[in-house]
Amino acid sequence: MANPLFDALFQPLEQRDSCFLLTQDGQEITGRAFLAMAARYAHTLRTCGVAPGDRIAVQVHKSPEALALYCAAVMTGTVFLPLNTSYTAAEIAYFLGDATPAVFICDPQQAPKLATIAAQFGATMLTLDGAGRGSLADQANNQPDTAPVTACAGDALAAILYTSGTTGRSKGAMLTQHNLLSNAFALAEEWRFSADDILLHALPIFHTHGLFVASHVCLISGATMIFLPGFDTTQVLHFLPQATVMMGVPTFYTRLLDEEGFSEQATAHMRLFVSGSAPLLAETHAAFAARTGHAILERYGMTETNMNTSNPYETARKPGTVGRPLQGVEVFVTDPATGAHLPQGAIGMIEVRGPNVFKGYWNMPEKTREELRENGFFITGDLGRYDEDGYLSIVGRQKDLIISGGYNVYPKEVELILDEQPGVLESAVVGVPHPDFGEAVLGILVPRPGQSPDPAAIDTALRTSLARFKQPKALVMMEKLPRNRMGKVQKAELRAAFSKHFQ
Repeated sequence: MANPLFDALFQPLEQRDSCFLLTQDGQEITGRAFLAMAARYAHTLRTCGVAPGDRIAVQVHKSPEALALYCAAVMTGTVFLPLNTSYTAAEIAYFLGDATPAVFICDPQQAPKLATIAAQFGATMLTLDGAGRGSLADQANNQPDTAPVTACAGDALAAILYTSGTTGRSKGAMLTQHNLLSNAFALAEEWRFSADDILLHALPIFHTHGLFVASHVCLISGATMIFLPGFDTTQVLHFLPQATVMMGVPTFYTRLLDEEGFSEQATAHMRLFVSGSAPLLAETHAAFAARTGHAILERYGMTETNMNTSNPYETARKPGTVGRPLQGVEVFVTDPATGAHLPQGAIGMIEVRGPNVFKGYWNMPEKTREELRENGFFITGDLGRYDEDGYLSIVGRQKDLIISGGYNVYPKEVELILDEQPGVLESAVVGVPHPDFGEAVLGILVPRPGQSPDPAAIDTALRTSLARFKQPKALVMMEKLPRNRMGKVQKAELRAAFSKHFQ
């Protein structure tokens, strides 16, 4: 029996003496050298007693060594569990208690406060820092450069990725080898990746966007990665001339647009910019196209499914949409109450079925049954609609739906109008308690630098564009919106912060 994920992604590196990873300090790591590093880590994991199917929890800073550690997990048939580097000790305790990993790898500076937690849940603790140093590296130094690869079936569990847990306990999405591999093939074909491509990789690798979407597409196509530890505008502009593709979150692109040196000439050699993980403002899309001549390609995915849809590579990319379903993936808009398919233009629940859809939630069989239908469709919790060209738009999360006076209000519809108003940089719309309406629509505005939006003028614009029940009962100003590491606005924080606004 083979190991499908290793065979397709990593085995080709055995014969690759050309650069696979280019680091921020100019170091070139060949495919062969990378695979040798992963083999040494695989031996080290096995000396710690890990067996196929065991979990390996990892909370480390991004580095080539951290990516090689993921490869080592694939080689050993173990389940990779990447954890956000921002998680606190209390959060780590929950994840280790829930997943019970055989090994936990963290930054050396965090080891003193995490050692007790690792011991409590029976995990062997190793360390690895952003420069590739730590006890893992020390133990791996004396290991062979080649290692046997554990045989795995396509439906074997490859990774557990925990959701953000903004509405309760974090859920561990179980992704199989076939889930990950099918998505890599689909995206490489959709986005026309080849061995000639060089991806500017500034995303974190504890998240599906950076670890699976970006890395897997490069591995499956034989492309090269400029592997930066994070997004730094100066560094990105420095390396951009060497790249052909960049993947990012909307914040990457707004920051680049703030730079005078970011121009059509600076991006002339690029063939593709991809954005995801959070909605891209239509204004950002337009400004980027005007500045560079490139239309950013938006796509739609989730932790539980990887990528589901994409704007097309060769034909029109529509701002405000996430395109059409990928090859082999079914995406329907349904009635949240009945599950019935809704017609084009109607807003409803987005459901997804395909080889990319996860196996279920770790240790949560009831939650799995709630969100994963027997027919294989995953109920995403996202609300959306299809337009006349078959392009999908995301309206918002079901949990963000506002019911004011018995009427449904979709925040995105209101936000699109608020974002167009003079002096408004961006907006967020949430529902907060109200004595008469149950929930009231609250508009939160971030002013453009040096400008002051006119609430009265905005109210007038809203009255001409929206039914009365959709109009915000109040507008408030904030210096900036709270966001997570991937750029998503944290609406739960906003609802909590303004929960007493109408009381």
